[in-house]
Amino acid sequence: MEMAISFHNSSFKSPFINSSSNPKPKFLFPTQLSGLISSPLSSFNSKRTCLKFGSRTFTKPVKCSVSQAAQPAIEKRSQLKRRSDIRNIAIVAHVDHGKTTLVDAMLKQSKVFRDNQFVQERVMDSNDLERERGITILSKNTSITYKGTKINIIDTPGHSDFGGEVERILNMVEGVLLVVDSVEGPMPQTRFVLKKALEFGHAVVVVVNKIDRPSARPDFVINSTFELFIELNASDEQCDFQAIYASGIKGKAGLSADNLAEDLGPLFESIIRCIPGPHIDKDGALQMLATNIEYDEHKGRIAIGRLHAGVLRKGMEVKVCTSEDSCRYARISELYVYEKFSKTAVERVEAGDICAVCGIEDIQIGDTIADKAFGKPLPAIKVEEPTVKMAFSINTSPFVGREGKYVTSRNLRDRLYHELERNLAMKVEDGETADTFIVSGRGTLHITILIENMRREGYEFMVGPPKVINKKVADKLLEPYEIATVEVPEEHMGAVVELLGRRRGQMIDMQGVGAEGTTLLKYKIPTRGLLGLRNAILTASRGTAILNTIFDSYGPWAGDIVTRDQGSLVAFEDGSSTSYAIASSQERGQMFIGPGIEVYKGQIVGIHQRPGDLSLNVCKKKAATNVRSNKEQTVVLDTPLDYSLDDCIEYIQEDELVEVTPSSIRMCKNPKFAAAKKSR
Repeated sequence: MEMAISFHNSSFKSPFINSSSNPKPKFLFPTQLSGLISSPLSSFNSKRTCLKFGSRTFTKPVKCSVSQAAQPAIEKRSQLKRRSDIRNIAIVAHVDHGKTTLVDAMLKQSKVFRDNQFVQERVMDSNDLERERGITILSKNTSITYKGTKINIIDTPGHSDFGGEVERILNMVEGVLLVVDSVEGPMPQTRFVLKKALEFGHAVVVVVNKIDRPSARPDFVINSTFELFIELNASDEQCDFQAIYASGIKGKAGLSADNLAEDLGPLFESIIRCIPGPHIDKDGALQMLATNIEYDEHKGRIAIGRLHAGVLRKGMEVKVCTSEDSCRYARISELYVYEKFSKTAVERVEAGDICAVCGIEDIQIGDTIADKAFGKPLPAIKVEEPTVKMAFSINTSPFVGREGKYVTSRNLRDRLYHELERNLAMKVEDGETADTFIVSGRGTLHITILIENMRREGYEFMVGPPKVINKKVADKLLEPYEIATVEVPEEHMGAVVELLGRRRGQMIDMQGVGAEGTTLLKYKIPTRGLLGLRNAILTASRGTAILNTIFDSYGPWAGDIVTRDQGSLVAFEDGSSTSYAIASSQERGQMFIGPGIEVYKGQIVGIHQRPGDLSLNVCKKKAATNVRSNKEQTVVLDTPLDYSLDDCIEYIQEDELVEVTPSSIRMCKNPKFAAAKKSR
């Protein structure tokens, strides 16, 4: 059990408080308290810890943070009761810290699956795109039962671009499992999700995962996490968090890093003991906030959320409210709860449980399902504003309609506005022309996932380069800044530091991490400087660097940033590429295409080795002569660069576009810019 200590006696000056003009308190870390505390921190069950300073003794009971967790002042305690047979938790963490793997182990050990049942790895990542990329994109619900208590578990995304999903989900739960890697410690997204959980007043159980890694450093991780709690102004009770050490892939957990149990029992016990049951008004008027939306071909729209008050029954007449003045009536056709790994149909759901509701065709995220007579809407869900925008337009290339099913502006418009129903952190606006739309999101990955999903659904369109969303405050131009952390081997550190410096990054911190010879660089950098940075850093570090970013704040305009030094090789005419033409073209730079590929005028076919664009004829054929003694030359071609959708979006500049179709991803020059140059 790790704990923080505070004092309420103003006459006593403790070593924790800095007596200088700066009133900000300085806390000692849990592992630094070992000399002050008379009994070990690990023996936390019903013990009291004595702290001795001089002749005075202070006694503080050690217990879970949530035993005294502050509840919002809005709640009327006389009417609200705790429901002890349910726990609602979200598993939050930085990307790749092992959330989904930990949920796998929890499901297996709670006997959700049969002993002879085949269960694929990361079973919660059900989306094809999630499996291909190895990341969680959409939050998923499941539940397990432990010693008669139902635990509703929500697996959340780890990427900062999908932070809107996490913010929504925190409305449904009373506590979170904060999963932290035993080597890396708290990372940028750890800070973001913890900040949101603390703002909601949720209880936090810290899980130090991957404890079986050879370079694990649990003491450092716990101290860093404790420091993060203090930085985020957590209350004394929240700082007094329970720490669990676990190996998700082995399915083991324990109260100390050196003594793991054979299963996840200590983790389940900590959830039951440290996460409170939901505060409910069982006899009050029905209230349920629609926090998530699913779609079923047979049942239509399915609203998912936690029942705050009252009882919901199948066939019940309800009122659906968007605000005090805007309400409509509907009838519940089907009612489901999450049991084990599936939805189970039920006749009634009591307050405190998470359920799925069918029968309300036009329900949106943030709507309240309320009692028909006395129901009132709950506060709407708020998410942070987007920071990056991209222009979507219809495909205008000569190859339009060859591969896609949906190619018109009406198809594109309907699909983009349909995305807003589920994706709260995204915004769509009409562009300058009728066939252009501006899509804003949390980052390039956020929008790229939408593009990838659309091309798999049969859409064909073009997208422009990502641009940051600036603000004007008091006639001053402000732009978004992000905190970037780069983990890089020492031998490549110089090249990475130079690259970040050119993009207006300011170094905040530099430290060595667990693995031998690895350095962690922390920068504050404009979001503009991050566009196209990931590939450049991988090139500079020979593929060894790991880049993570998280939005920080808006700051003054940093000045001009050059993101690309090289120009593009552009096709000179329509036709099919030939080996003869590519052999001479590859001397000018690196090619994107091989022989026998259909190209059109204006298509980008490679990277020029110098600044500025260069037009090439990649369709030129060798002249046929009647000299028989000429032996055919053997042509050696370089392997063309294989750019993914993410790579193409990072590569393009202001006057370039990415053509997206179900089968192909091409880049081309924007004809509007070419026409503007000619008119000059």
